[in-house]
Amino acid sequence: MDQTSTALGRPRSEPARRAVLDAAMRLVARDGYQGVTIKGIAEEAGVGRQTVYRWWNSKGAIMLEAIADYAWHTAQPEPTDDPLHDLRQVLRGSFSLSPVAGPIISGLMADATHDPEFLAKLQHDLLARRRALVRDTLGRAQRAGQIGAGADLALVTDMIWGTMWYRILSRHAPVDEALADELTEAVVRLLGPAVEV
Repeated sequence: MDQTSTALGRPRSEPARRAVLDAAMRLVARDGYQGVTIKGIAEEAGVGRQTVYRWWNSKGAIMLEAIADYAWHTAQPEPTDDPLHDLRQVLRGSFSLSPVAGPIISGLMADATHDPEFLAKLQHDLLARRRALVRDTLGRAQRAGQIGAGADLALVTDMIWGTMWYRILSRHAPVDEALADELTEAVVRLLGPAVEV
């Protein structure tokens, strides 16, 4: 989706857009998802509420664009010749976002519970892209012989993200670099190619 124009084709001011998205991220880190309002975002960003409403139709739409944009720029490492190294880096980058991303995505999922259109947008703009990044990295590892050819990569991808989600929702353990390393090592232990003896 072109993020520089509205659905009607009216150009958006990139500095104002950036100010709104950055303000949304700051406020959710400070106040939690439920504590953030469009009025508060507009005031924090230094723009009028009419500007915000012209570009986004809800708080959820702002938050979705903010976290998708943030994830794209901070958790999208360049691939190397070592796919398992890349998997570790993807997970480290993604999990480093969890203090802010966790509450946002949890809030977005709650918003989407009774809004199929918003759920589809959440899946398309964020969740499916993050799943595809891990799935594609696992596919490269499989082709490189680092994990077994018979591994169900879609299931492994769900297991990785499922672990993250369970920890975010239950708060029983951290989502951090250590978890990224543990999951990468678990992939190697569970799915690595059989060693002939």
